[in-house]
Amino acid sequence: MSASNIEYSKGKFSRDTLLDLYKKLLLPRMIEEKMLILLRQEKVSKWFSGIGQEAISVGCAAALKKDETIFTMHRNLGVFTTREMPLERLLCQWEGKENGYTKGRDRSFHFGAPEHHIVGMISHLGPQLSLAAGVALAHRLKKEGKVSLAFTGEGATSQGEFHEALNTAAVWELPVIFVIENNGYGLSTTTNEQYRCEKLSDRGIGYGMEAYTLDGNNVLEVFGTVSKLAESMRKKPRPVLLEFVTFRMRGHEEASGTKYVPKELMDMWAKRDPLTNYENWLVGQGILSADSIAGIRKTFSEYINSSVKAAEKYPNVVSTPEQELADVFAPFENIAHPPSGLVQEKRFIDAISDGLRVAMNRHPNLVLMGQDIAEYGGAFKITDGFVASFGKDRVRNTPLCESAIVGIGLGLSINHYKAMVEMQFADFVSCGFNQIVNNLAKIHYRWAQKADVVVRMPTGGTTAAGPFHSQSNEAWFTHTAGLKVIYPSNPYDAKGLLLASFEDPNPVMFFEHKALYRSISGGLPNGFYTIEIGKANLVQSGETCSVITYGMGVHWATKICTELGIDADILDLRTLVPLDYQSIETTVKKTGRVMILHEDVMFGGIGADLSAYISEHLFEYLDAPVLRAAGLDMPIPFARAIEREVFMPEQRFRQQLQKLISY
Repeated sequence: MSASNIEYSKGKFSRDTLLDLYKKLLLPRMIEEKMLILLRQEKVSKWFSGIGQEAISVGCAAALKKDETIFTMHRNLGVFTTREMPLERLLCQWEGKENGYTKGRDRSFHFGAPEHHIVGMISHLGPQLSLAAGVALAHRLKKEGKVSLAFTGEGATSQGEFHEALNTAAVWELPVIFVIENNGYGLSTTTNEQYRCEKLSDRGIGYGMEAYTLDGNNVLEVFGTVSKLAESMRKKPRPVLLEFVTFRMRGHEEASGTKYVPKELMDMWAKRDPLTNYENWLVGQGILSADSIAGIRKTFSEYINSSVKAAEKYPNVVSTPEQELADVFAPFENIAHPPSGLVQEKRFIDAISDGLRVAMNRHPNLVLMGQDIAEYGGAFKITDGFVASFGKDRVRNTPLCESAIVGIGLGLSINHYKAMVEMQFADFVSCGFNQIVNNLAKIHYRWAQKADVVVRMPTGGTTAAGPFHSQSNEAWFTHTAGLKVIYPSNPYDAKGLLLASFEDPNPVMFFEHKALYRSISGGLPNGFYTIEIGKANLVQSGETCSVITYGMGVHWATKICTELGIDADILDLRTLVPLDYQSIETTVKKTGRVMILHEDVMFGGIGADLSAYISEHLFEYLDAPVLRAAGLDMPIPFARAIEREVFMPEQRFRQQLQKLISY
């Protein structure tokens, strides 16, 4: 951009609109000036300044309807003030006070305010673009003529999720505005060290969407462009990429400073200050005067000072372990609904398909997403025929963008939908790992937002599918607070627990062992029923020892105990989070000898936690050490003989079981 002052065009904007935009620019600037004082007084711990960039936040927020969702970043205070959020409560948030938006659980702008249709920043930057796309998908499905808008910085355009989100939004023609605030630096890294294209807007063109590069310091250009585009997108849904060129006049955050920025660059952009230039232009137009400016500033100063004093009266947040744990998951009436209807003999894979079909009929706001799940029916044909029954809006083929699709699922949930994401194989979930463990898992604890998303995970080995299609990775997620982890072993449980997962408003990782899909059958009720999440099942009662297992382990345990003539309790956990500690205690106290079995590798597997829990809480009831049998600590090999005889724990379980009995 030129070093000259900004050129404004009045266009068709009314006098009231021009004056309102000035007030909306001035208020966040004055709040920031106050925040810098509070920072020096150590009343706030950190501050990311948006001074010099206010025109983007204000122009975008003012251009949208108040019920259209905006996903913000560090420097978008102008969005919050334009949406008229109470400064008193914002100050409580920034100061870690009781009246803040996150109960002291997250800082600065890392929160959402559904009543203001704002979702605060995600520190990983790129993922919020996918959430915005998910909100936009819900708008499109409801045909309600709305758009969503997400901010990101020029640095985040190098992240994979930026590209995944833009690609999926373009393919699905979602009404979402992606805004790049190109402020010259990613912390201290200059743009020439971040990308080689002349304009970042060119990346949008590459994905087949409209894209523009604009002056981010000209509030009228921002407001006018976004207003026009949003109005068009409400009528004709599609994504748009906007690159606003601006500059960061202060450090990445205040502690980092700006010593790495050349003085001449700072001086050039100081001449392009969005507030000073607009104010001078309005004075020249006869819309503002020295007296009116002084009056506006006086009103804002009184508002800011009174808000600061009001916030000071609130105490710092205090809590207890019970209070914190209570908010990890959203409340849910977790009760079993008994089955009804005809019972038929069906395979495990049919149970999953039946469960999805019942859920789709029961929840008209449920959307299924996954690679090849539409007309093709999915890699395992579980959704075969679903498009004919429910349509392509609700049964959606996705690009190979696991992270974006999980994020879109969360965005759907924010906009009051339910989502199911099918990983073609559980191994591929690593491509969507960040969205799951950092966003799905934490969002309710942070600001009470439900993450009504089920991620289905075809898992497990014994099929000679090799290292990329066979691993058991449930322990990745049992370690992450905020996720429910379910792993059924039979058709009845699979359908009942899957339906329960769709009733539950919390994120569920639902594991389905591929080798069980077509190898086992059982009686399956045709209608709706659920199984209580977090309740284990005693599949076999005995006196000699207790085998605690799940998934394929249930079948190994049943087979080998029968072959060896061992009279054992076999406890199928079914749900790994939350665990049924009561049933574990009951079987341990009953037999006094415990064997833990799972297909996942030994080290770091859930068996280690089970063993530790039993040793810590039930030691006095044990007649022998707690033993484990698990997969060997190695990737799963392709060759069937090595997979079965070396990696899989079946034979080691047999040996360990005999050792336990003879102890």
